[in-house]
Amino acid sequence: MKNVKLDMMKSYVQPSFLICVALLAIAGIAMERVQIEKIPFPLKKSLELLDESSLAPYKVTSQEKVENKEIIKSLGTEQYIQWVLEDTDAAADSAVRKCLLFITYYELPDQVPHVPEECYIGSGYQRLASDSVTFKINQDGSEQKIPGRYLVFEDTSLIYRGMDTKFSVFYLINVKGNISGGYRSSREDARWLLNKNIFSEYVYFCKVEWNFLSRSGVRTYPKKAEAVAASEKLLGVILPILEKEHWP
Repeated sequence: MKNVKLDMMKSYVQPSFLICVALLAIAGIAMERVQIEKIPFPLKKSLELLDESSLAPYKVTSQEKVENKEIIKSLGTEQYIQWVLEDTDAAADSAVRKCLLFITYYELPDQVPHVPEECYIGSGYQRLASDSVTFKINQDGSEQKIPGRYLVFEDTSLIYRGMDTKFSVFYLINVKGNISGGYRSSREDARWLLNKNIFSEYVYFCKVEWNFLSRSGVRTYPKKAEAVAASEKLLGVILPILEKEHWP
């Protein structure tokens, strides 16, 4: 037994082992430094300066601000817009005429701190469904396929017992760096792309989130196919504007 322990001790002081440990330590320090020394990737134009007239057929009916400083802190950025839009082409009683558009921008790499899965569950809602979805939008004369996420939540509070309180939420994340970039449908996919850009000088990500509202402003649960079609129409308007005028 003593000889076995002695052999194990010898293996830990072999030059090859010590070199590997040293290299791992240096790599860890270097990767941490790369993260710290990232240069902010600011927007070309603030989201708050988004031209409302360019959103036709959508009309901005409300621009909401987050007043709670703790919520802003957990959000991880002050660069956001939270607008209520109305599709003026849709019927007055359409379940997808009105929507809440929530866009957040992060000019430094992070671990994507705020996603609807955590936000709504943390607020007491139960997640009933989570599916990836591919949005098809026409841009510059060609069809572009963009991955996104479709979620369904329900309020399980006793005060709403017996009522249908389901509502749906959509979102996607755009990541861009010096090495690579693109749209992603989940926080995990976005983190993978951020890590791929670990040696990039500039990296940013932006989350685009939306859900549909009733005429009184309550979150609704339209049929999935109807909601996806309405989402494609919305993205066909908002994404080209973000890409050309706001994102770096």
